[in-house]
Amino acid sequence: MTAVVGQEEIPLSGPPVASGELEQLLELASRASVHAVLPQLRRGYLTLAGGHRLGLCGTAALEDGEVRTLRRLSSASLRVARQISGAARSTAPRLCRNGILESTLILAPPGLGKTTFLRDLIRCVSEGEGVFPLRVGLADERGEVAALAQGIPQLAVGRRTDVLEGCPKAQGLLMLLRSMNPQVLAMDEITSPEDVEALKTAAGCGTILLATAHGGGRDDLQRRALYRDLPELFQKLVLIHTTAGRRTYQVEELS
Repeated sequence: MTAVVGQEEIPLSGPPVASGELEQLLELASRASVHAVLPQLRRGYLTLAGGHRLGLCGTAALEDGEVRTLRRLSSASLRVARQISGAARSTAPRLCRNGILESTLILAPPGLGKTTFLRDLIRCVSEGEGVFPLRVGLADERGEVAALAQGIPQLAVGRRTDVLEGCPKAQGLLMLLRSMNPQVLAMDEITSPEDVEALKTAAGCGTILLATAHGGGRDDLQRRALYRDLPELFQKLVLIHTTAGRRTYQVEELS
């Protein structure tokens, strides 16, 4: 067992976690209803109340070539969601032109706080904190940005933000575009061509975009085929770095 804090991995004392304990963990995480969480489990994780993510590994059971469930669990990873109010406050004004937010892509490797920064940027835009206030539509596929509970965000995303949770990001963006009259559309993690096409449609309608993507630097936008059209959709790029354990946010022009 280990705990990852920042960039440091700390070994924890105690015996190895047994398979039966992992099964019990899944039982608790699913509130004794594993069947109800199978759609998430097929993707290898569960989103817990509060936006936390429980990743699971084991033996995949296939049906027609698709993962049906996981059996004989072998390991787990719990990612703890954190609300850091003010994380984007000082950066938000630098993402504007003439006081109005421009479409912004947040790029960093896993674990550097892209989701945390996106969440607080959405809050700043929605509340008009350091930027002109705008209506935001958030496609929160995994429920990790706003963490809805009975329709109420458990993590602050601002009073002008409409959240669509549990829907694939590409579909969610277009549903929000058609139904909620957003001035800004936001999504976490561009992972598929469908995501990019949905962003293109939204940009063509004049909507400001906020999104995150995995990458070590600006060069990844050209190296990865999926990302090559992104510089045409976003005007600003935020690169997240860590220096002496402290995160810094570098803003660059994309177009």
